[in-house]
Amino acid sequence: MRHNKAVNHLGRKSGHRKALLANMASSLILHKRITTTLAKAKALRSYVEPLISKSKEDTTHSRRVVFSYLKDKNAVSELFRTVAPKVADRPGGYTRVLHLGFRQGDAADMALIELVDFNEAALATAPKAAKKSTRRSRAKKAEEVAPETPQEAPQEEPKAE
Repeated sequence: MRHNKAVNHLGRKSGHRKALLANMASSLILHKRITTTLAKAKALRSYVEPLISKSKEDTTHSRRVVFSYLKDKNAVSELFRTVAPKVADRPGGYTRVLHLGFRQGDAADMALIELVDFNEAALATAPKAAKKSTRRSRAKKAEEVAPETPQEAPQEEPKAE
C-alpha cells in the first residue's frame, strides 16, 4: 500500500532526483518550454512553481534560496530578470502541462511543460474579454425599444380579380 506517499520518486535515489529536477527546472527557465515524460513534468511543476513565487521578491536572500535549488547562475539571473516581472501580477499557476501522446520507443506518456506567460501563440489567440452572456429574457428590452420606433400602419393592397 502507498498511503501518505505523495512524492513521486521517479525511480531514482534522492540525490539523483534532486539533480534531475534542478537541471530540468534550469532548462525550463532558460528555454521557456521543454518536452519530457508526463510524470517528470508533473514533478517539475511542483518543484519550479515555488521558485517562481520566490523570485517575485528580488532580494539577496531569495536569490540565494533559488540558487540553492537550481545550481545554475544563468537560470537564476534569467528567472529574476525576465520571468519574475512578467508573472508579477499572477497569483499562481505559472506552468502549463500539455499531453503529447506516447513516445515511439517505449510508449512512455509524453508531455510538454511551458511557462504560461511566455507562449506567444496562446497569448495571441486568447479571446479578449468576451461579452458576458445572460440567460435573462430579452422581452423587456424589446418592449422598451418598440414604443420608441414609430410603426407604420400596414397598407392594404388592392385585390386583383
